[in-house]
Amino acid sequence: MEQEFDLDLFGSTSGPPAQRPERPRASAPLPVRMRPATLDEVLGQDHLLGPGAPLRRLVEGAAPASILLYGPPGTGKTTLATLVSSAINRRFVALSALSAGVKEVRAVIDDARRRLTHSGDQTVLFIDEVHRFSRTQQDALLGAVEDRIVLLVAATTENPFFSVVSPLLSRSLVLQLHPLGDEDVRALVRRAVADERGLKGEVTLDDDAEDHVVRLAGGDARRALTALEAAADSALATSGGVIDLATVEATVDKAAVRYDRSGDQHYDVTSAFIKSIRGSDVDAALHYLARMIEAGEDPRFIARRLVVHATEDIGMADPTALQTAVAAAQTVQLIGMPECRLALAQATVHLATAPKSNAVITAIDSALADVRAGGAGQVPPHLRDGHYAGAKKLGNAEGYRYPHDVPEGVVRQQYPPDGLRGRDYYEPTQRGAERALADRVPKLRRLIRGD
Repeated sequence: MEQEFDLDLFGSTSGPPAQRPERPRASAPLPVRMRPATLDEVLGQDHLLGPGAPLRRLVEGAAPASILLYGPPGTGKTTLATLVSSAINRRFVALSALSAGVKEVRAVIDDARRRLTHSGDQTVLFIDEVHRFSRTQQDALLGAVEDRIVLLVAATTENPFFSVVSPLLSRSLVLQLHPLGDEDVRALVRRAVADERGLKGEVTLDDDAEDHVVRLAGGDARRALTALEAAADSALATSGGVIDLATVEATVDKAAVRYDRSGDQHYDVTSAFIKSIRGSDVDAALHYLARMIEAGEDPRFIARRLVVHATEDIGMADPTALQTAVAAAQTVQLIGMPECRLALAQATVHLATAPKSNAVITAIDSALADVRAGGAGQVPPHLRDGHYAGAKKLGNAEGYRYPHDVPEGVVRQQYPPDGLRGRDYYEPTQRGAERALADRVPKLRRLIRGD
């Protein structure tokens, strides 16, 4: 769906005044009615709007540039796009990536080219949820952005370095919006209670109820205002307009988890989960596990990450960690959610509290590096297979010493290819069960190599 606003160029005193989007109707949702009317009303994005900051400079007449606004829901991406376009007084056209295709994009570009040629009017093209555009749809924008036929203002909740094609990234200024801080959300809620656009002072918000709304918001302005409006409707109908904690709790079930399984929040939360386990912070690990579960993450994915972590970051420091992780993965397959959350939590606790060692991954990666560098070499003749006709004539298996023939179970014998004799890969740590191996492995090497 396309929306268009004709805006006077850079606030020129000649010609008709700039035309702005119509004021939201009184029946519109509270988040729509409370959308900032000026940049000074925007909360929580001082790094973009403070003196000398990128968006402020753009609004104040710096060279116009296409921009990608990247941030979680409810941080003001659509609002900023509209306000910036209005402030620099350009024609504004909005497309949603949910409904627009290549045909619609090209139609806007063709119209923008005609207007630029005939009247010099430049078009600001706002595309919401640009990450939902395919590569073909994004590629359709490149020429117009490159030649500044349109100034692109695109919004995305996904990391653009994952979801936007590189040529479009290189032609745009990427600006990251941050979740609102608690005090910003609090200020917004209080403004909505008092403002004529909002609740007009018809309700009273108790302090503990306000704290709960702020907490539920999780930095999302839209979520805060939606919760406030629901509580206000209930309070006006039942308690004379007083919003107490019980009213908020009754009207708002729970805070939605900001998490998109196909986007960067997926990667960020997963990364934080693994790094918390690696760092032995069991409480943080359980927090991120809970976020993944609550967001509907596939429990099989979580289980796979636990299995990988058990070998990558714990290994022989606690050999039972892998057993626990595999058991959790099997439990996921056998039982499923919600019961398997307990096995995932148990494995998370085990792995987070286990002694850590990356000696196993370091060992195999070092061995792989040698093989890839051409260090394979010939298998020593005495280790080769001797179970076929003619093997003896080739000298295969001749001279092999069977370790079980000696009391110690270890014999002096060459095992690696000639070029890798004396090469050490596995270096046990002094942590957990690996401490015993740190003493045993050097002794084994001396016996085998005869050092």
